[in-house]
Amino acid sequence: MRRAKGVYGMRQVACIFKKLKKNTLLHGVISFAAVFVSLLLGMVLIRFMGIDPLAALAALYEGSFSSMKSLLETTVKMTPLLFTGMSYAIAYRCGLTNLGMEGQLYIGAVVGTAVGIYVTGLPGGIHVPLAILGGFIGGGLFGFIAGALKVWFGASEIITTVMLNTIAMNFAEFMVNGPMIEPARSNSQTSPVLESAQIGKLFEGTRAHWGFIIALCFIVLFWLFLWRSKKGYEVRVSGLNRQAAAYSGINIEENILLVMFLAGGLAGLAGCIEILAVQIRMVPSISPGYGFDGIAVALIGNNTPIGIVLGALLFGAFRAGGNRMQMRTQTPISIVNVIQAFVIIAVISSNILLEKLDEKRLKNQKQEG
Repeated sequence: MRRAKGVYGMRQVACIFKKLKKNTLLHGVISFAAVFVSLLLGMVLIRFMGIDPLAALAALYEGSFSSMKSLLETTVKMTPLLFTGMSYAIAYRCGLTNLGMEGQLYIGAVVGTAVGIYVTGLPGGIHVPLAILGGFIGGGLFGFIAGALKVWFGASEIITTVMLNTIAMNFAEFMVNGPMIEPARSNSQTSPVLESAQIGKLFEGTRAHWGFIIALCFIVLFWLFLWRSKKGYEVRVSGLNRQAAAYSGINIEENILLVMFLAGGLAGLAGCIEILAVQIRMVPSISPGYGFDGIAVALIGNNTPIGIVLGALLFGAFRAGGNRMQMRTQTPISIVNVIQAFVIIAVISSNILLEKLDEKRLKNQKQEG
């Protein structure tokens, strides 16, 4: 009987996977349309401000793609978004909603900074990986808290991750203003991380760094884990249909704990690498919202590796070109946030509409059968 249940569960999952493959292209078209419509709406708003929208769009492009220097700056803004996008996506694939990337990012930054400052006497080839590992474990353990609360007490990960964000950011501020504050200084910052812990630049005279290459390597690992490993398959099955996963003998609780640790670790890498490669020292506000933008990056990319790269490229370009747009055309940089919000609303609304249409189609098929 147990084997029969397992066979039933895997057949049900196979049907769901087949359906998802058919919808992949459709999701891509929807994401592209959402971006296009959002840009049009943004241009309309800019026009109402009395600013030439084409000039603003040209300045946005100039600051993000027009030259090698601007393109490299876009990669700097992309890097943390790649990590936070993967963080949200891996949790989503397990049927979880991780809204705690911002807090996990801060914890990863604190731990990575601590390793970079206080662990001495190591060559760069050991110190950098050790600091990165510290950031991953720090963020991972913080994400694991939400997973443990869900498994052991049934607490909603949506609520706990949001609440943990506040705890993490206040903890980071306490550390920067207290135990880790730079000696003989009154302002809120730590000492710079040791040179042996700093991630080097890709090209001299630019801010582009090897952290971007590390992020792309993790995109490959993300794909290999979810789509080319047994455990990744179990994670995706758990997210698609927990009842079917349970019938087939998959340990749901184990997957939740693992995935929340990995999600937290990926977000922790966003903060850690931002410190080691860009900011060099910890301050109370190291993130302009990379954790929250990661949600949009994952949604636009349909929680797939290539989609996350494209989503991070888009949002990285917005951040890199926004300053140029403001300087050249006096367009408030906040308009970029408005366009991003339009993209999120359009993608979410389209996905909800697709789900409703699928439900209606299945209902009609049952009635006809």
